[in-house]
Amino acid sequence: MAELKIDAVVFDVLGTLVDEPAGLRAGLRALAPPSGTPSPGAGGPGAGGLGAGGLGGGAAPGTAGAAGRAGKADGAESAGPGTERLLLLWQRHIEREQRRVLDGDRPYLPSDLLDREAAGVVAEAAGVEDPAAVEALARSARRLPPWPDTVAGLARISGGFPLIGLSNASRTALLQLNAHAGLRWHQALSAEDARTYKPDPAVYRLAVTGSGAPPERLLMVAAHAWDLRGAQALGLRTAYVARPVGDPPTAADRFDLHARDLTDLAEQLGLS
Repeated sequence: MAELKIDAVVFDVLGTLVDEPAGLRAGLRALAPPSGTPSPGAGGPGAGGLGAGGLGGGAAPGTAGAAGRAGKADGAESAGPGTERLLLLWQRHIEREQRRVLDGDRPYLPSDLLDREAAGVVAEAAGVEDPAAVEALARSARRLPPWPDTVAGLARISGGFPLIGLSNASRTALLQLNAHAGLRWHQALSAEDARTYKPDPAVYRLAVTGSGAPPERLLMVAAHAWDLRGAQALGLRTAYVARPVGDPPTAADRFDLHARDLTDLAEQLGLS
């Protein structure tokens, strides 16, 4: 689109470039929860019907429901009901605690420490007490598979623009996520540097400052409408990329681009 003049492309990571639920399911299977694991909705930690937003995942902290998002990701059919309940419990904990940080109800805590909290909550619900198993589960949040088009799509788009990764993941988690999924950036920025979480404007300002470009010359790419709204509020241009675990736009949203995947996005940016 000729009218879209940009100097760099900024990518969300979790959910947009990597399949977060699939990686967590793998960790939950390794935890080997016993049969009869109670549902998160039955009481105890994580109960209360909160939405999912794990580390910048499908829904903004405190907004949309987690159940549909957890059920749509690849691998859900073979994960088993116990795994799905524990996944939902994890997502609810992360979403709730990120919301508390954003609301000023608790000090900022990096995502890898929130992962450890969530792993402890899930392990308790599953009846697992082995500290090594809990730590392994927490680390599974850093071993997330890329979507099939991610690596090639990033390479293609990098032929025309500098690429910036902008994630709610901590610096340590982002390094390991990038290495595991094969993500290649010109610059990778963590919300830890702003000591808050998206959609706080301070996180998007990291990309503006790091790129040296005005907001309107940056294109924010995400599978989450809430993330794009946050970037849009600071003046960034926006591109929605459809993913099975994303947060689709509403009729009221006005994003600059809508793409089926990164291949489609590259074509819309005029990259062959």
